[in-house]
Amino acid sequence: PRLSGGAASALAFSTEATCEAEATATPPAPVEKFRKDYTPPGHWTKDVSMTVSLAADGVARVVTELTFETADAGADLVLDGEDLKINGLMVDGTPLSEDMYNYADEVLTIKAAALAGKDKFVLTTDVTPTKPEENTQLSGLYRSSGVFCTQCEAEGFRRITFAQDRPDVMSRFTLRLEAEKSDCPVLLGNGNYVEGGDLDGGRHYAVWEDPWVKPSYLFALVAGDLGSISDTYTTTSGRTVSLGIYSEHANVDQLDHAMISLKKAMKWDEDAFGLECDLDTYNVVAVNDFNMGAMENKGLNIFNTALTLAKPSTATDLDYERIEGVIGHEYFHNWTGNRVTCRDWFQLTLKEGLTVFRDQAFSAEVGSSEAVKRIEDVKAVRGRQFAEDAGPLAHPIRPESYIAMDNFYTVTVYEKGAEVIRMYQVLLGKEGFRKGMDLYFERHDGQAVTCDDFRAAMADANGKDLEQFERWYLQAGTPVVEASGKLEGGVYKLTLKQSTPATPKQPEKLPLLIPVEVGLLDAESGAEVVATQVLELTEAEQTFELSVPAGTEAVVPSVLRGFSAPVRLQIDQTDDELAFLAAKDTDSFNRWEAGQRLGARVVTKFLEGAGEDAAATEGFAVLSGAFGEIVDLALGGDLDNSLAAFALALPSSATLIDDLAASGKLVDPVAVVDARGAVKKALVAAHREKIAELYAQLAPPAGEAFDVSAASISRRRLRNACLDLLCAPKDEAAVDLAYAQFAGATCMTEKLTAFALLAGIGGEKAEAAKNTFYVDANDDALVVNKWFSVLASADVDDALVRVEALKAHPDFNMKNPNRMRSLVGGFIANTPHFHKEDGSGYAFLGSIIQDLNTLNPQMAARMTGPLSQWRRYDEKRQELMKAELLKIKELPEVSKDLFEVVTKSLE
Repeated sequence: PRLSGGAASALAFSTEATCEAEATATPPAPVEKFRKDYTPPGHWTKDVSMTVSLAADGVARVVTELTFETADAGADLVLDGEDLKINGLMVDGTPLSEDMYNYADEVLTIKAAALAGKDKFVLTTDVTPTKPEENTQLSGLYRSSGVFCTQCEAEGFRRITFAQDRPDVMSRFTLRLEAEKSDCPVLLGNGNYVEGGDLDGGRHYAVWEDPWVKPSYLFALVAGDLGSISDTYTTTSGRTVSLGIYSEHANVDQLDHAMISLKKAMKWDEDAFGLECDLDTYNVVAVNDFNMGAMENKGLNIFNTALTLAKPSTATDLDYERIEGVIGHEYFHNWTGNRVTCRDWFQLTLKEGLTVFRDQAFSAEVGSSEAVKRIEDVKAVRGRQFAEDAGPLAHPIRPESYIAMDNFYTVTVYEKGAEVIRMYQVLLGKEGFRKGMDLYFERHDGQAVTCDDFRAAMADANGKDLEQFERWYLQAGTPVVEASGKLEGGVYKLTLKQSTPATPKQPEKLPLLIPVEVGLLDAESGAEVVATQVLELTEAEQTFELSVPAGTEAVVPSVLRGFSAPVRLQIDQTDDELAFLAAKDTDSFNRWEAGQRLGARVVTKFLEGAGEDAAATEGFAVLSGAFGEIVDLALGGDLDNSLAAFALALPSSATLIDDLAASGKLVDPVAVVDARGAVKKALVAAHREKIAELYAQLAPPAGEAFDVSAASISRRRLRNACLDLLCAPKDEAAVDLAYAQFAGATCMTEKLTAFALLAGIGGEKAEAAKNTFYVDANDDALVVNKWFSVLASADVDDALVRVEALKAHPDFNMKNPNRMRSLVGGFIANTPHFHKEDGSGYAFLGSIIQDLNTLNPQMAARMTGPLSQWRRYDEKRQELMKAELLKIKELPEVSKDLFEVVTKSLE
């Protein structure tokens, strides 16, 4: 490819070849696209050589040479382009006349007649995209805190220049980036640095070349005044890779953890999958304004600052863990997403589900433990994905259609997609899964492929029929597995039944291949009499026979160990049996799960009963006994602190609401929160002294240096869990305890938890903590985000009034996704006030969505999700939520992103 001659010199033709194409295309009407309609293009882009010139006034000019090979000689050349001003178009150096092309509905069509007789040709385009400073959509080329950057996935590259902006077109890219040296001393692109130097007028340039083919969504550039840290990594084969992590100068002291995490990820991928970094240079840049968490652009990852910056005084343990996981996620994409990518966007889970699975495995190995990580991941699936799968926006992990692809970056595609990948490993074993991965790369390196190609590699590598497994890609909804069994003559007969509820456009479902991990415990001793076995449930109903040792009189089944499939399990077990499993199960996940089921049962019985004393609720005594055993084990150091922290927490309100809705009930969400709170207070009343003893025992040793080891994180996690319990009564003792931790906090993990608990109680000390936290933030954007989030989520009487005031705060900026999510997302999580019976919370969110519609359509669509769940709530709330959706639908210029979510929510 040409590095500087072709694309750079093309700037000269623009004044002669504009063809007076000053007008940009008008936005097209929303059009639904279908997976079944995939067709390859008539021409294939092989090389892309770009010159991006950033002017001092912020205007960008982009000249691109696209080298094509013709597959269908009679086909027009169809390119995507959104909000572009055409300065000039040439084919093989000859300007195109106006009758040879058409730009309408975000599509540039070069007529086949202009390409007649050309098996290979070069199209040169000269365009001016939307001014980066004014690009509030944060898609394409935009400016964040003075830094030029890009976000091209899924369809942002078309907002920079004309291209075949589809993932199956993989090309080699060269970028020449030019800018004012004083404003943008750092110029970064994909791949490897080739050359750079000064230009006239105080400007300079840099040329970057990516040696690997990639689709346009992986293109990236960054230009700005940035600080950085650097390091190197030596691969297993002995190659040295230069590493750089960039941010604003003031944040450079918060980059070390990201660098450590990157090197861990590189080593883990070599050890776990034999995959090395394939570039000489690997850079990561943190920017303040970013719609997503991070982006895996080849060799130039662009990250949200929230997932890059960390130091003890500003970042919580959760921040540290998330940074490590997401740094790993984007690095792992280098192979699962970049070297092998998706044929079309319907296959998104091919790269995202697989890479989430890989980052989960990475975090489990380098973090606290596999059990801790598994519980965290399942809580995320149940808390959000199950609800999505049960609502109007339900879709398979491989959708069949979309209007706006950005709407399908969902917990279903990601988290459920990861669970589907995990099932391959459960079925095939770790060695079999690795064999399948090796074959996948051997067959498809450098290609854009499908989910079926991945499934075929797994099947062929292991000689296993996985045809039925495709139904996980075809069917939406969360399957229900019913389990029942009995012991007869030394054989435990376990009957499993499966069904999947109807979902939009899928009223009937076929049986899935569901791997169900099962073990059996002796009902007296708790000893494991049948170790974990993987049962393959393939029919609507099957009975499996498990032989038990002679002399075994009774067993307690442990079903769906490790959450071996993303299903709802229904099994009839008594309170005592659940308490037994919570104390004795040899599977750490199911041990936690038994306690969660027992807690959910008690909360539900209290919710549905007429009594006011939670401690008198049926099953509470058994729950309290199990709770006390956990506290005793933690006091004696006989249980992992993180596992203890998880075990001492009741199921979340979101999980409880989802369980009730799944059972066919219309839910009063505020009543659920109140019931959960009442049971929590009753548990604390029964065990307060021992919880206080455990809290004191977990205090940080005097003078201990902060670290993020698994042991330290677990200690802080359990101590904060104890503080949360002790603050449940919201009495004076709770206030004093929380304020003492706040005032004496040695790190953000301790400080933020105490602040949040105080904010939820209110009073003078809460107000003092609010003011202190803000002053201590010292304008650190991520800490101020935490401040907004805590205050918005505080369960106090005038919550919405406070949120409205925060919206008018000088530090609030609707254009910044992090700040917007902190305030609005915090309020949505404030269930008693977002779901207030008068509908004021829904009206507030509706007004926010209307503001975001033109400002940032992606964010507008995502914030509509909570309203889409209107059918699961009581009739009055249904009416109020639906009314807000109808208002949004009637907006005069509703974006296609928002249109799709709202119309599906109302269908």
